Amino acid sequence: MSHHDQGSTTPQQTDGELAVATDGAYYLIVGRFPSTETAAEAYEALRRLEETSTLAIDGVVVARRDDEGKVHLDELTEHSTKSGTKWGIAGGIALAVFFPPSLLAGAIGGGAIGAAAGKIRNVRRRSELEKELEDVLTPGSSGVVALVEDKAAVEVEKALAAADAIVSRSVDRAVAMEIDAEAAAAKAAAGV
Repeated sequence: MSHHDQGSTTPQQTDGELAVATDGAYYLIVGRFPSTETAAEAYEALRRLEETSTLAIDGVVVARRDDEGKVHLDELTEHSTKSGTKWGIAGGIALAVFFPPSLLAGAIGGGAIGAAAGKIRNVRRRSELEKELEDVLTPGSSGVVALVEDKAAVEVEKALAAADAIVSRSVDRAVAMEIDAEAAAAKAAAGV
């Protein structure tokens, strides 16, 4: 049985690890859209999904990469999730943790989001993910960045079906928990 997944692109190595990795795992899902309008529509679809289902979608943010290659947060719409954290803050921190710091524009690289991301970036392992994200969110495009629990990943990918490209990668549960904790702290500090 251990060879049945040879051709798949999932990052799991063996069947044994698969069970562990999906046990409460999280996914970072990035969809690339041709415009901020189409990205915003996908964001709204995710917001409706989070409100009408039991799926756990921890953070979502709409990002735009300018022609110089810098990544900007388009909107931090403060949609409160069922767990009480703010989507935009958690999504922004997730974006700042996983994108190469050199690409982040001022507002993301500095301030509360940048500081939180810097802390988390120190504890996570370096990965190929940064390169993949850089490749999916190309200069001049917009994207939706979502941090979701594994049970929600398939539905979230469906909601992003209009995307030109999607990258979906598992994230360490510990890193996801840190992002949630930092988002809650940032929310408290901002008094929102």
